[in-house]
Amino acid sequence: MSTTETPSSTIPAAVPRHVAIIMDGNNRWARRQGLAGHAGHRAGVEAVRGVLRSCRQHKVEVLTLFAFSSENWGRPQPEVRALMALLSRYLRNEVRELHKDGVRLRFIGERSRFSERLQRLMSNAEYLTLDNRAATVVIAVDYGGRWDIAQAARRLAEQVQAGTLGPADVTEEAVNREISISDLPAPDLCIRTGGDSRISNFMLWQCAYSELYFTNTLWPDFGELEFARALADYGRRERRFGLRDPDGLVTGLGTDA
Repeated sequence: MSTTETPSSTIPAAVPRHVAIIMDGNNRWARRQGLAGHAGHRAGVEAVRGVLRSCRQHKVEVLTLFAFSSENWGRPQPEVRALMALLSRYLRNEVRELHKDGVRLRFIGERSRFSERLQRLMSNAEYLTLDNRAATVVIAVDYGGRWDIAQAARRLAEQVQAGTLGPADVTEEAVNREISISDLPAPDLCIRTGGDSRISNFMLWQCAYSELYFTNTLWPDFGELEFARALADYGRRERRFGLRDPDGLVTGLGTDA
């Protein structure tokens, strides 16, 4: 890339409607700076602000952020407490600004393990921004893709047991209706920062045909230019969803292409 490269110069004509991000690398960033881990998470909040600005600028309709996985409860308790405090602070300080910008805020995941105060902050944020239509920000907290599929299956099983749904009616479409944020477009692009090339139990159902973009950049360093590069890479790809390519060759046999 040229040293004169700017975010606007890298944006393609085709911009994804929905971008999902696995924000990885906060702790490693902090260690490299000689700081405590919670400093990396605070720096990560600044990266969120930058990506939100880019999404608004480039008309990305939905941004989903993997903020706290169901597996993250197993981290050291001081780190978990710091993450909970940071989430609370974010909701207290940022929601009204998002509301002013017309952004709708939603949460996905199992909320019951959070404190009542934090659950209340989430509900209040969703209620305040419910009618906003400029963009949607989804925050995945205590979330796992397997949990999401399991809770959808449980709801369908309850409907079959109640006699409102027959076993033959348990189709892909029926499962999709019960999956989190099924009313929103599926992610077109899933970005993971921090150098690992896996999706770590994130939106397994929703990302079935997402374009995947992996970068070594740690999340706190993932600025607007890095985001623009991811969008540019997305714009160079041909999305066929297992159909035929322009030359008439069948694709998707044994692959996700």
